[in-house]
Amino acid sequence: MNIVIPMAGIGKRMRPHTLTIPKPLLPIAGKPIVEHLVKDIVNVCGEPVNEIGFIIGDFGAEVEKKLLGIAETLGAKGRIYYQEEALGTAHAILCAKELLAEKTVVAFADTLFKANFTLDVEKDSIIWVQKVEDPSAYGVVELNEGNQIVNFVEKPKQFVSDLAIIGIYYFKDGKRLRQELEYLIENDIKDNGEYQITDALRNWQQNGGKFYPGAVDEWLDCGNKNAMVNTHQQYLGYLNASELVAENAVLENACIVPPVYIGSGAEIKNSVVGPFVSVGENTKIHNSCIQNSIIQTESLIQNANIANSMLGNFVTYKQQQKDVSIGDYNVFKE
Repeated sequence: MNIVIPMAGIGKRMRPHTLTIPKPLLPIAGKPIVEHLVKDIVNVCGEPVNEIGFIIGDFGAEVEKKLLGIAETLGAKGRIYYQEEALGTAHAILCAKELLAEKTVVAFADTLFKANFTLDVEKDSIIWVQKVEDPSAYGVVELNEGNQIVNFVEKPKQFVSDLAIIGIYYFKDGKRLRQELEYLIENDIKDNGEYQITDALRNWQQNGGKFYPGAVDEWLDCGNKNAMVNTHQQYLGYLNASELVAENAVLENACIVPPVYIGSGAEIKNSVVGPFVSVGENTKIHNSCIQNSIIQTESLIQNANIANSMLGNFVTYKQQQKDVSIGDYNVFKE
């Protein structure tokens, strides 16, 4: 089993946070989105994962080292591939064509999920879907009476189905997936100027491919700040509370309302933190009240009342705001 993680996008909807760090490396409870995603996939695979391929842009050596380390902690060999030009989902996956040779899971790194099942690896292909109110913003699938996928439509302008593809796929025959993706490129088959995986799957289905929908308990979006904070809230609730406060965190006259994550070296004094708050390593929070927010590393929060917010790394924040989105290395003072 191999896992392919396309994550080369620049994350415009998550700016300013993605000006200094790729979106899949933004933290949820102290760990990058992509680390949670890959771990959850490995947990449902039901068999060993041999290689994990990360498809990235020019993210730098430090990011590449971190990604390879994530694969290693999960008992797999990590590989780095590059998508130098944004040419669509099919093109992105094909950048890791070496891994498309056996059972393969493809998962786009802007989403998380919670599920309680073991992957049925004997099925030809599984496409995970979720019902949505506005399917026009997603790729969707149509099902027949036998619960088999019979059509794929990318961002339909007219109603086709409300079953949105969440960006996680299983293919028993990775080699056939590679052939279908290559067919798109070789024949220049595009949708809105890009090579889309839905076109490859539609062609495969029309030529005998069998695809089945998969269901997850929850689909957690990380597309923008509000979605990220909401996902963080839900995901934090899934984790073991006893493991979420570092032993060397300093808590003085602090009221901690779980669930929270408090990183190594964090310092919280005369403050109320929680529920649903992550505090990064070596961040200091003094005389403040923080709820439902993500605060990254090496920051100073003082005399603040913050909720539904994200603060980056190396932030100094000393003025009150109810709802903020602050990138790395910013300084705010009264």
